[in-house]
Amino acid sequence: MFNGARTVQIKVRFFTNLREIVNKREETLIFPEGEKVTVDLLLKTLSQKYEPFTQYVYNAETGQPKNFLQFLVNGTSTSTLNGLETELKDGDVLAILPPVGGG
Repeated sequence: MFNGARTVQIKVRFFTNLREIVNKREETLIFPEGEKVTVDLLLKTLSQKYEPFTQYVYNAETGQPKNFLQFLVNGTSTSTLNGLETELKDGDVLAILPPVGGG
């Protein structure tokens, strides 16, 4: 914890290739209470921890997350929320999903 201060804990779930990249199914990231925690901040935090994560998630030319990835907050797509600026609160779960095959 941060010197006894309250914190915001966000659980991140990884699937398929990302699970192999970070070598775990899920991880809990902890931020100081009062910090504005967004999906974008969470992705950048993971990017600092895992270099291959950056290569998998971000488009090298635009610096934006690749279009084929889906981000779900508590099961709801961020595309129906506030995109990468979707604010997260203590206990939220962010799932990062690769494209789903079909046909």
